[in-house]
Amino acid sequence: MSFVSVRDVWQSYDGRPILERVNLDVAEGEFISIVGASGCGKSTFLRLLLAEEQPTRGVVSVAGGEGAREPDRERGVVFQRYSVFPHLSVRDNIIAAEAFGTTLGWLWGAPLRAARARADDTLSRIGLDHVADHYPTALSGGMQQRLAIGQALTARPRILLLDEPFGALDPGTRVQMHDFLTELRAKTPMTIFMVTHDLAEGFKLGDRVLVFDKPRWDPHDPGAYGATITYDFDARNGGIPYHHLMEKTDEPIHA
Repeated sequence: MSFVSVRDVWQSYDGRPILERVNLDVAEGEFISIVGASGCGKSTFLRLLLAEEQPTRGVVSVAGGEGAREPDRERGVVFQRYSVFPHLSVRDNIIAAEAFGTTLGWLWGAPLRAARARADDTLSRIGLDHVADHYPTALSGGMQQRLAIGQALTARPRILLLDEPFGALDPGTRVQMHDFLTELRAKTPMTIFMVTHDLAEGFKLGDRVLVFDKPRWDPHDPGAYGATITYDFDARNGGIPYHHLMEKTDEPIHA
């Protein structure tokens, strides 16, 4: 049964198409890796899933509901650049994320103790409980990215969106983060979408690998057409492509 459903989605900016004819069904708990050339709409697609943007045409729905009009707590997001608060401790970063980044002054007494307990539980899940009182500047790049993922997990999202989350890390730390994400996924069932430029990373972590590309290309006007999902690879079956979704064509497609 489809958990995330994308139906005939198009997205344009100032009349210039970025995405066109995007259709997708994803089961709950699947890990979807997204690859493709720069500028082919991968991050735009994540923003549509996040409901940070609305499609020019078509619908993105979750669990059979209507298309969301704005981001909600069902969707967590992590970007390549660390989204942590440098002036707060690791524990307080988690608490602040739970409060949507507002100041911590509104918490006191029993609510503050409960928030700290929830934060410590999250830090234990992501392996940062031993540095709860440290500041982010004292952490390695991989640990800061763990903290960013921990922030995204505070709302217990059903969908986790990762936009090049490990792109700024050195190779050794990147491998450690792969192991961490695999372990986290086993403990915390979520549907995950991850944009990456590393094809090997996409196949290593994902259940499926989606390739975004432009099925139509005008050499005189490269921005004339949008991208769509052209391949859907089954990464659980040795990367065998079970969907070649679209042939290259120069035939016009009417929006």
